[in-house]
Amino acid sequence: MLEIIQKTLTDNSIIGAIFSSILIIGLGFYLRKKEMINSVASKILTKIVLTVSLPALAFTSFMKDIDGDQLKQGISILIWGFAIYIILIPITKIIYSKVKGDKQVVYRILTIFGSTTFFGTPIVTAVYGSIGTMYSNIFNIAYRVFLYSYAFIKMSGAKMDKENLKKNVKEIFLNPIILATFLGLFIWLFQDMLPQVQVAAKDTVESYAFLRIDKTLPWLYKPLSYLQSLASPLAWLSIGATLAEVPFKKAMSQSDAWIYSLIKVMLIPVINLVLLLILNVAGILPVSFEAVATTVIMMAAPTATVAAAYAINFEKEAVFTSNCSLLSTLLAVVAMPVWIIVLEIIKNLPIFA
Repeated sequence: MLEIIQKTLTDNSIIGAIFSSILIIGLGFYLRKKEMINSVASKILTKIVLTVSLPALAFTSFMKDIDGDQLKQGISILIWGFAIYIILIPITKIIYSKVKGDKQVVYRILTIFGSTTFFGTPIVTAVYGSIGTMYSNIFNIAYRVFLYSYAFIKMSGAKMDKENLKKNVKEIFLNPIILATFLGLFIWLFQDMLPQVQVAAKDTVESYAFLRIDKTLPWLYKPLSYLQSLASPLAWLSIGATLAEVPFKKAMSQSDAWIYSLIKVMLIPVINLVLLLILNVAGILPVSFEAVATTVIMMAAPTATVAAAYAINFEKEAVFTSNCSLLSTLLAVVAMPVWIIVLEIIKNLPIFA
C-alpha cells in the first residue's frame, strides 16, 4: 500500500491535477478578496462556465470512435446514476432521522445533490481525461432529472402540477449542458449509422460520420476544444471567488454545518463506492475503474448551487444552507486529493477486469 501511495504522489498528472485545482481556487479567492474580481464579474464568470465552457466540454468528450467496452460502461453509469439517487432518498432519511421539520428536508436535499457539474466534472476531467468527462456527463443525466423534480418538490412543498412540470422539464432538457450531452451522446452512439464522409488521414482514407466534426470539420471543432479547455480553470476561479464572499467566522462556528459537510464529502462517496464495488464484484453491474472513480468524485462534490438556491428561495434554513455550502466546498477541496489517492489504491486491487 505504501508503494501505491508513493507512486500516486509521484505521478505528475495526478499531482498536477490536484495542485492545479487547489492553486487556481486559491487564486480566485485572492482575486475576489483584493477586488480584482467584483461580485458581478464572479457571477458572469460562473455563467460563462455553465453556458459555454462546460457544454463544450460535454460535447467534445463524445467526439471519439465508439468502443464496445466504453458503451457498456456508459450504460452501467447511466443505470447507476438513477439507482444511487433512488437509494440515497431513504438512506438520508435514516441518517437525519433525529432532525425534524424543514431542516431535515434541507439536510437531505443538500446531501443527495452535490455540485457534480461545476465542481465534480472539472476534477474528473483533470485526473481521468476525456473518458472521465464522458462518464461524468452520462452520470449527470440522472442527477438533473432528480434535481429538477424530486429536489424541487421537496424544497418548495409544491405538487408537480402541469405548470411546475413544464417549467422543470424545460430546466432539465433545455439546459445547455444537457443539450450538449445528448447531442454528443447521439453522435457517439449512432456514428456508424450516420452518413459517412471520407477523410484523408496520413497515407490512408478513413470514413467518419459527418457529425464527427473533430474529423470532418476540424476548423469548427478547434474553437470548441479551446472552450472546453477553459472549463476547469474558469470553474476553479469561480469557486474561489464565491468562497471569498461568504463570512467565514459564523460558518466555522456552526457544528451542524460541519457534520453535514463531513457526511456529504466523506460518507456519501463511501456509500456510493461500497455499493458499486459490491455490484461489480457480484457481476450485477460490471464497471471499470474509471467509471467507479468518476462516480466517487462526483458524489464527493460539495453542496449543489441549485439545491442551495432552492433553500434560499423557499426560505428554508437559508443561513444554514449558506454555511453548509461554504464548509462543504472547503472540505471538498481538502478531501479531493485524499479521495484520488484512495481510488488509486483501489485501482490496484484485483476487482477490476
